[in-house]
Amino acid sequence: MFLAFFWGGLAAASLLIGYALAARGLSNRAIGMVMGFGAGALISAIAYELIPESVLGRGGMPLAFGLGALTFFAGDWIIDHRGGSDRTDITGAQTGGSGAAIFIGTLLDAVPESLILGISLALGGAVNIAFLAAVFVSNLPEGVAGSVNLKAAGYSRRNIFWMWVVLVILSAGCAAFGYVFIGWLPAANGYHAQAFAAGAMLTMLADAMMPEAFEHGGLTVGLFTVLGFLVAAMLSIAS
Repeated sequence: MFLAFFWGGLAAASLLIGYALAARGLSNRAIGMVMGFGAGALISAIAYELIPESVLGRGGMPLAFGLGALTFFAGDWIIDHRGGSDRTDITGAQTGGSGAAIFIGTLLDAVPESLILGISLALGGAVNIAFLAAVFVSNLPEGVAGSVNLKAAGYSRRNIFWMWVVLVILSAGCAAFGYVFIGWLPAANGYHAQAFAAGAMLTMLADAMMPEAFEHGGLTVGLFTVLGFLVAAMLSIAS
């Protein structure tokens, strides 16, 4: 459990790097390219690590995958209508938004990833390096966008920093919960939990990361997405 907490916190710690990059004024185009790379890496991790062909035929897997997508969609819809609709906008368009909604929305994005880290550790006995790297990279632009929008919503840099620290701790806690949760269930159910979280993640990528990446990174983002997919696939095969 403590290892799951550590790895979950490490994966989310890139939010703090994104916070630092936001202060340095990293170009929107560069952030869009990082988003594309991270999205490609996460898509690869979902395909190769979370729902590969070897477990896709297990009973209930497609249902769990679909339920995860619907659950994230519903949660995201609620947050969007509470002032967090532009939380991933790296231009700072969230001026009229709610800081709490931005924070909760970012946490919603992080929960499936953190749960998967804990579940994978419980099922396999070791951290999934390919998935860990994909989550770490994808959290960088989340940290940048969230910091920019929280600042636009009137939050001080000090408060933003501590909000991210709390979010890193919560993400680590979600990873630890995922590890413990699987211990309460038969091993087979761990794969259903992974499929549920994978469905939520894929919905998040299509709804938030990819549109934002192409809007600001341009057509080159397609190449970076392919590169991210390839790197994560190679890590999956090597591990």
